[in-house]
Amino acid sequence: MHGMPDARGAPRAGVAGIVARWQPWAGDGLEHLVVHERPDGVAAESVVVADGFAARYRIVCDAGWRTRRLEVALVGAERGLVLAGDGRGHWTDAAGAALVALDGALDVDLTATPFTNTLPIRRLGLAAGRTAEILTVYVRVPELSVEADRQRYTCLEPMRRYRFESVDGDFTRDLEVDAHDLIVVYPGLFRRVG
Repeated sequence: MHGMPDARGAPRAGVAGIVARWQPWAGDGLEHLVVHERPDGVAAESVVVADGFAARYRIVCDAGWRTRRLEVALVGAERGLVLAGDGRGHWTDAAGAALVALDGALDVDLTATPFTNTLPIRRLGLAAGRTAEILTVYVRVPELSVEADRQRYTCLEPMRRYRFESVDGDFTRDLEVDAHDLIVVYPGLFRRVG
């Protein structure tokens, strides 16, 4: 179909941004994401339809892929979430109140999407065999609960495979990515379908 990315995620002619679609590993649901990368920053917009909920989110990053704003809204619900980051590890809520428990985090991690794994992968730019431990703003969807979470990324093969690990738990996955570092396969959780 016109406008869909090729197998490596490269946009075809006529597309104003990079388009990606994922399904949960079990196959129930769909996410449709559009990413616009410009010299001054990155903006991503998406709709997620999952088992039991639907949500929209928007993530804005600066040119260094540091998250500057996150907006999440549940379709048909009165509640949503807005967080702003200063790019130096400080966060505020929609009312401008400081969220000191998140100090040090530069990335967000939404449970409803594999896209947020792209944020630290792009920001870190790890060479093969290199590892980095980071702190993320971890957001459970649809609960919209927020906490800080320590994670580790290891570049297994640049522009192909990264290992993701939860530092405080035993969760580990080897992630396959495309030429834009968007997830193609997240074993057990998500698979790319477009």
